[in-house]
Amino acid sequence: MKNLFYTFIILFSSFSFAQDENETKYNQYIQEAFDLLLAKDYRLASNKFKAAFDQIDGKAYPNDRYNAACAYALANSPDTAFFHLFRLAESENVKYKDYRHITTDEDLNSLYLDERWSQLMSIVIANKDEYEKDFDKPVVAMLESIHEEDQKYRHQINEIEEKFGRESEEMESHWRLINEKDSINLIKVKKILDEKGWLGPNIIGYEGNSTLFLVIQHSDLETQLQYLPMMREAVELGNANPGSLALLEDRVALRQGKPQIYGSQIGRDMETGEYYVSPIIDPEQVDERRAKVGLGPLADYASHWDIVWSVEEHIKRSLELNKEKETK
Repeated sequence: MKNLFYTFIILFSSFSFAQDENETKYNQYIQEAFDLLLAKDYRLASNKFKAAFDQIDGKAYPNDRYNAACAYALANSPDTAFFHLFRLAESENVKYKDYRHITTDEDLNSLYLDERWSQLMSIVIANKDEYEKDFDKPVVAMLESIHEEDQKYRHQINEIEEKFGRESEEMESHWRLINEKDSINLIKVKKILDEKGWLGPNIIGYEGNSTLFLVIQHSDLETQLQYLPMMREAVELGNANPGSLALLEDRVALRQGKPQIYGSQIGRDMETGEYYVSPIIDPEQVDERRAKVGLGPLADYASHWDIVWSVEEHIKRSLELNKEKETK
């Protein structure tokens, strides 16, 4: 599904919308389709995906086509599901290659016993092998393990908090475990960075490249300051994602007592549990800065924490937070 598929970076199909109206309708139908997919109305979600693709003569962004395949598979329409998956795998612009994801995606379970599945996997594996032929395989394998360790326990946070509470012993124990894993991962990543530099996706893949960032993002301020110049240089050379650098810049700024630049860091009221966007410099222009590094509008980003973004409310809360700091 989309919430999983967006964690992997892929190349977008090369097409242009015929006109702005078609683009607007496409985006509208895609959002409706995804909402229906989350609501488990798979048949109607499939219809909405089709309506979206019809706006641009059957073309689609790869992540939308993948989610459409999931919807059709869940709606017991294997022929159409396979149609979209084969389009992804055989497209010269995409050449879908994420074998690990597609073979563990429960949305596609109904397709696994179909004879077409093995044919599809042969193409995916061939795409993967071609893409990775020049990779540093030992480093890639290490980073895959590190990525799993970094994300696995963080994905359990909400479940533990809902079951035991934010201030519970179980939650504190879980954070100790996360910190322990982070420390081990950091030793390994620092060794890679110190010996090989900030390796690009052409050597370790997009997930491996993202893992370098994740581990530094979850490290202490001293370490972040040490490797921030290296990541800035990597972005200039095309070896790191500008959006990821923006997140690191924001975290470092807040840790130094400064306002963030891109609005990526979310705070939480310890009494109410309410989330809010941590203080931003010049919040009126934040979306322009986000766009320059490939990040979407802050309102969309903030909505993931049920935050309704308002510049006026943000300025008001930021002033209150500064007053609280001054009184401590």
